[in-house]
Amino acid sequence: MIDATLRFIGTVRSELRDRKDAPKNESEGAPPAAIVLDPAYLEGLDGLAIGQEIFVLTWLHLSDRDVLKVHPRNNKTIPKRGVFSTRSPARPNPIGQHRVRITDIEDGGTVHVDALEALDGTPVVDIKPAGRPYMSPSATD
Repeated sequence: MIDATLRFIGTVRSELRDRKDAPKNESEGAPPAAIVLDPAYLEGLDGLAIGQEIFVLTWLHLSDRDVLKVHPRNNKTIPKRGVFSTRSPARPNPIGQHRVRITDIEDGGTVHVDALEALDGTPVVDIKPAGRPYMSPSATD
């Protein structure tokens, strides 16, 4: 058995308070939000800049962890699919992946982002630079 520890590096601050009010994707009108970092992780912000795109990985702590198939976008007219082929927060380990743009970084360790579909109080697992969009190796043939 692997001994693993998950440490939250911060918390989302957002106007979103209820799952039913949250958009399915940041491109669907998600509000600006802030990531308040735990002071122990402030040095990790070195190298990030306003305007930069990042991935914010969150622990979707209010998600259903026992679901393996969902109707995409919760649309009952679409046949169910496995959760690993959807962005649904319902999954065995509900980690959210959010591509956002930094709009401000406060000295105290608060990172403001343009649109984040995570609820207020959602734990933040990690922040990664977005880099280039993924291209399949076959796309270069």
